[in-house]
Amino acid sequence: MVTTSTSLSSSPSRFRPARFVAYLVAGILLMLAGGVVWFYSVARSALPQLDGRLRVAGLSAPVTVARDARGAPTIDATAFDDLFFAQGYVTAQDRLFQMDGIRRAAAGELAEVFGAKLVEHDRQQRILGLRVVARTTIETLSPENRSHFEAYARGVNAYIKAHQDRLPLEFRVLRYSPRPWTPEDSALIGVQMVEDLSTSPRHALEREKILAKLGPELTADLFVNSSWHDRPPTISRPSLDQEIKGGDQNDDEDEDDDSGADSSVTVLTPLSDIAAPPRLPELFFDERPLVLGSNNWVISGTHTVSGKPLLSNDMHLGHQMPNLWYEGHLRCGNFDVAGVTLPGYPYVIVGHNQRIAWGFTNLGPAIEDVYVETFNPAGQYLTPDGWKQPEHRREVIRVKGKPDVIADVVLTRHGPIVTDMVPGETRKLALRWTLYEGIRTPFFAVDSAQKWEDFRRAFSELDAPGQNVAYADVDGNIGYQATGKIPIRAAGDGSLPENGSDNAHEWVGYVPFDKLPNVFNPPSGIIATANGRITPAGYRYSLSTEWEAPWRTSRIYRVLESGRKFSAADMLGLETDVYSELDRFFADRFVYGVDHAKNPSARAKAAAEIMRQWDGRMIENLAAPTIAVRARRELMRLLLEPRLGTAPKDPHQLETTLSWKSYRWMMSTVWLENVVEHQPKRWMPQAYANYDELLTAAVQAAVDTNPAQDSPAPQNLDSWRWGDFNPVEIQHPIFDKVPLLCRWSGPGLRPQSGSEYTVKAVSRSHGPSERMTVELANLDQSTLNLVTGEAGNLFSPYGLDQWKAWYEGFTFTWPFSPLAVEKARAHQLVLEPER
Repeated sequence: MVTTSTSLSSSPSRFRPARFVAYLVAGILLMLAGGVVWFYSVARSALPQLDGRLRVAGLSAPVTVARDARGAPTIDATAFDDLFFAQGYVTAQDRLFQMDGIRRAAAGELAEVFGAKLVEHDRQQRILGLRVVARTTIETLSPENRSHFEAYARGVNAYIKAHQDRLPLEFRVLRYSPRPWTPEDSALIGVQMVEDLSTSPRHALEREKILAKLGPELTADLFVNSSWHDRPPTISRPSLDQEIKGGDQNDDEDEDDDSGADSSVTVLTPLSDIAAPPRLPELFFDERPLVLGSNNWVISGTHTVSGKPLLSNDMHLGHQMPNLWYEGHLRCGNFDVAGVTLPGYPYVIVGHNQRIAWGFTNLGPAIEDVYVETFNPAGQYLTPDGWKQPEHRREVIRVKGKPDVIADVVLTRHGPIVTDMVPGETRKLALRWTLYEGIRTPFFAVDSAQKWEDFRRAFSELDAPGQNVAYADVDGNIGYQATGKIPIRAAGDGSLPENGSDNAHEWVGYVPFDKLPNVFNPPSGIIATANGRITPAGYRYSLSTEWEAPWRTSRIYRVLESGRKFSAADMLGLETDVYSELDRFFADRFVYGVDHAKNPSARAKAAAEIMRQWDGRMIENLAAPTIAVRARRELMRLLLEPRLGTAPKDPHQLETTLSWKSYRWMMSTVWLENVVEHQPKRWMPQAYANYDELLTAAVQAAVDTNPAQDSPAPQNLDSWRWGDFNPVEIQHPIFDKVPLLCRWSGPGLRPQSGSEYTVKAVSRSHGPSERMTVELANLDQSTLNLVTGEAGNLFSPYGLDQWKAWYEGFTFTWPFSPLAVEKARAHQLVLEPER
């Protein structure tokens, strides 16, 4: 008998699980390693050349680009066309994907890249017609400005053409290439900023509903537009031996008698499918969160250590990654200007040149009106001259992977019909907007200005967005000028929708520039704005129906009027100040209410004790700010809910259902202060015997642990942290979805001090977009920092290098003179013409 044995261990058909798993894991690791290597190499390949020499088609002469330790470029050219060509080229080196994202968001061209989820956004932008406005802007530019815009576009395109195989990583992930840049695209970037800084016309529609529900008296209370805290910049507060003086104001303007203030201060799927687009404009007719405002101030040498003016500016805008502004320094002969620039747009927007400095806050003028148009079955609309046929504009929205979407934009004499942008609205609503009459571009003249007269002449052409502009110069002068093209109406002020069929509420002109508030060298030596009311009592024109609440402005003046001599470091301390006058006021009232209520709960009394010990600073690791803010919000609910109704559970119904949450007004806290301070019977809810009981109920609701609440409170009140309640979140719009990468693509979610009503005005999605102080005694001692950094590339050393300074409240010296720029130089690139 022959026995044949087969060794299983040597059989080729033998399945070995351990070895298979090892091979599989090795293969996966190899693929992952290859993917990481590919990803890293692609991202690195898009990093800009910073040193050496580079031949670039389109230049007429060499241009030098010197970058400092934070990657900020100083561009030196011998001709303006070469200067702005190089500005376009260098900005594209660092921000090309952001530039493309902003122009697509503005024009309504995002669905082409991100798919059907962006169709509604694109439809809104097509109805608003921002690209049409941009086209008109370019057509009306002066020959000089047009040549600069064209040079800038050529510079951007030179970069795109030379880097088709080394585009930023985002283009690779999303599988598209940017089309060539045009002057129209640059104008579109500017128009987008106007949209961002315009107040929502939806407020007029909500006010209309509230008026119908509550009647004129209560509605007038709610929509208050002035406060005893207001500090118009043209009115100097008197000293004990000085009468009020109004500075360089018009004869028809009366002067305010502002109350005194305490001067005691403390300055302390495939990736492309899950990717989100760059930061979008908020829906124009949506109940969007109110954008936090900005701060600027200027003080004369009387108040400074150096004896020359200090000018500070921190513009508060929506966060994005990379941050909005791009620092730059432009030099061409006697033209020498530095500051923050807008990616995709030529010139310096805010900063200083050799002689003058300037800074912005948003004025918020009433430049949009809603008209209710009457249409007949034939599609005509009624005018004072009879029925008229509207115009139509056909918009084709490209959608990734889907058929095109056609939008028919109906245009009346007032503007486009925007009814489709207002959920639940059936009337034909037309939007009139000063933007549709064209906007001028003054920034080359601004950058070139050498004295107050030049400065005012240049800003007389800033049609939109209307700004409060602070001014200082090396001769020791300070000033302020309101800007913008602001309508004069035959009747009304734009705060309610009007009948479009007659001329009763038509625009009959614009406020003359010389009549806009302005002041030069006021006796006080102090000028400040923070989006609050700028018009003194008796001012002839209606500029805005919705000023920002006065808390930041009041705090800034209180600090600056303390009698101290200030340095640039002190200005940073004020920019990062987190004292809330508003919330300290309400905390005191809540404590008083609990102390005098009949039977407050132990929990309400514990909350009152925490607030009693609080000094009013919105510090991230404290419990008191959270309690005070929650109680203030609950107080508003308790006052409004019985009159306007309960908010629906479904957030989608909030847009169409009138409720207490329908009331959104930038001075809502002034209304609330008025109610608590004066305790009018007309606002007392029937459920409460007096205001002490009402205030106690608000505290109780704020600290209630009922799990049915939307945000139940932790049991231990001392464990509350304000920074967790009001954090900051900044992340890359695409890479935040990628594990591991999200840790390096943005700061992420962090606790923060400050609130929307502190000088350091912050929320989860908004905050200071830059912090600048110009020292007119020595421009090289000026300071500037951005939020995250200059670069948009994930692996650039300049992408997040400024975050720590922004977050922790320190800053960087800002070199300006040729010697200081040379001393600070870390890189130098010479762009040379192609021969």
